[in-house]
Amino acid sequence: MKISVIIPAFNRVKTLARAIDSVLAQSYKVSEIIVVDDGSSDATSEVAKNYPEVLLLRQNNLGVSTARNNGVMMASYEWVAFLDSDDTWHPKKLAFQIAHHKKNLSSLVSYTDEVWIRNDKPWPVPKKFRKPEQLSFENSLDFCNIAPSSVLINKEYFERVGGFDERFEVCEDYDLWLRILKEDSIDLIPQALINKYGGADDQLSMKFKFLDRWHILALFKHLDKEGVKEKILFMCEGLQKAALKHKDEKLLDECAVWKLRLSEEI
Repeated sequence: MKISVIIPAFNRVKTLARAIDSVLAQSYKVSEIIVVDDGSSDATSEVAKNYPEVLLLRQNNLGVSTARNNGVMMASYEWVAFLDSDDTWHPKKLAFQIAHHKKNLSSLVSYTDEVWIRNDKPWPVPKKFRKPEQLSFENSLDFCNIAPSSVLINKEYFERVGGFDERFEVCEDYDLWLRILKEDSIDLIPQALINKYGGADDQLSMKFKFLDRWHILALFKHLDKEGVKEKILFMCEGLQKAALKHKDEKLLDECAVWKLRLSEEI
């Protein structure tokens, strides 16, 4: 099985080398590493150029969804692994996943457990974020259970399900996994095989407030599924309270529109 690794990067001169090094340290060697520089204003591209093994794609600042999708379009091989430029892999990360897929030939997507790191130290993963034994559409509605850096996916299958929705500035992963889980399975490799480094101000989860706004936009694609309308209404209630507190008139208007749309669907 040949693997293309896609690393989107925006102003990540401080962490990109660490991510690339963790790919090169894999016991199962990859066939291709593609760094997609999403319009960085620092020396991110120069870091990538220091590695002869890396193919560099530079684009305007179009967002992480477009960066990943363009990386997949450029990929030459049948399997694609994503790695965020501020995360790293355990040396046997891909070996565990490859072993799984060789034993389960019908499996087209897998993900792994993870280690959270804050201030260079392991951080206990809160109970609600621990991986369920069996991931389903229903138990993935509240938040994103899958870190993109943990995913190995068949390229043809990724393209068939439509890739990442490029309209999403954040929570694009939540949206894609729900679309997959609506019809298929995503298999868990229970070992903690990626390191997620948190707390930086430039991380998308830190940059954007009110992430449930994006969760709702993703959920509107699945109104035919039981429990989705109720979940949207619940999230709307929470967003309205937050919008009132922060005097966010735009968000209040959006919540009103969403509730009206749901009332028309019922």
